[in-house]
Parts: sequence; C-alpha cells; structure tokens
Amino acid sequence: MSISEFEHESVKASVESFIARRRPPEHLRDRVDLAYTWDGSEVIIFEIRPRWNDPSVTIHEHVARSKYIKSRKKWKIYWQRADLKWHAYPPKPEVDHISAFLAEVQLDPHGCFWG
Repeated sequence: MSISEFEHESVKASVESFIARRRPPEHLRDRVDLAYTWDGSEVIIFEIRPRWNDPSVTIHEHVARSKYIKSRKKWKIYWQRADLKWHAYPPKPEVDHISAFLAEVQLDPHGCFWG
C-alpha cells in the first residue's frame, strides 16, 4: 500500500461520501449509477449503465481518475478524452488532498468530467 492505513480509510470515506451525494435516486439506478474503484494509490470514478444498443450488457464509463504520488504527496488529476485515454487535467493537474480532487470533479468548471 502506498499510503498509511489511516490515510487509506480517510480517502475511502471521502470518495464514498462523494459517490453517495452524486448517485441518482434508487428508482433510476438500473439505468444509471455511479461507483468507484480504489486500489490504495488510484481512485477511478465511473458511471454504470446498460449499453445503448444492448441493454443486457452493463458498461462502465469513466468519469475521473486521481493517482497519489507518494514521493511528492500530491494527487494527480486525469480526465478521459474522446480517444478513451487518460490525460492530465490541464486546469489543475495536481492537488494536495483527495477532497480537492473530488471538489474539482463536482464543480467540473471545464466540462471535462460530466460532459
């Protein structure tokens, strides 16, 4: 693990709180939902929805990604462009805390995360 257990739990709690605030109402979650992955150094937020041309297939569409750089104690921010590759987020390429990453994703001032 790249961060301490305390930091790990803090990141997990912050991201889960963010997801809980952004999730759609229960009755819509079979059509669109929000989730994340966290591997100890990287958080990826994604939407879950049925494929438009085959609703029996569930797809995950990435929204945002942040990776912790332990040597610099920074969180790098990425967004996924139309080429489906992750790119550094130019307006704010890194932040000091996961909450700053989540705030940037929430505000999305440049339409990079939510479209």
